[in-house]
Amino acid sequence: MPLNWRVRASCHCRRSNAFKIDEHLPVEIKELLTHHQHDAVTVPDEGMAGAVDPDVAQACQKEARALVTLDLDFSDIRAYPPEDYQGIIVFRLALQSITTLVRSTTRIIALLDQEPLIGHLWIVETIRSESGRGVKVGLV
Repeated sequence: MPLNWRVRASCHCRRSNAFKIDEHLPVEIKELLTHHQHDAVTVPDEGMAGAVDPDVAQACQKEARALVTLDLDFSDIRAYPPEDYQGIIVFRLALQSITTLVRSTTRIIALLDQEPLIGHLWIVETIRSESGRGVKVGLV
C-alpha cells in the first residue's frame, strides 16, 4: 500500500537519521521513515526477532541507530541511559492501532528538525483534551 494516503503533511527534514524499529511495531513505521529519507530497519529484518532487550539496545549502539519501540522497559533511564544511545523513542499510546502509530510517527518526523533525538528519550503518549484525544511527545 502506498504511504501517501496516510500522510497529509510532508517533512522537509534537513538531516537523515538511522532507526531500528522494534518487532512489535507495524512495518508501516519503517515504510514511513524510509519514505521521509531516513534509514530504517526492523528487528526482524536483522534476524533479531525474540532478542532480549539488552541485545537490541547493544545492536542499536553498535549500528548508531535510534530505537523505536512499544517496550516501556526502554523508558527506564537507569537501565538505558539516553546519553548512551542515538535516541530512544517509546510509544505509550492508549490505542496502538496501525493508524494511531503511523500518525504518531508522522508527528515524530516533524519534530526531528526541531528537537534533538541523539542522547535523548522521547516518550510518545496519548493526551486527552476538550477537543478529543491527541498525541504528545515528551522529551527527556
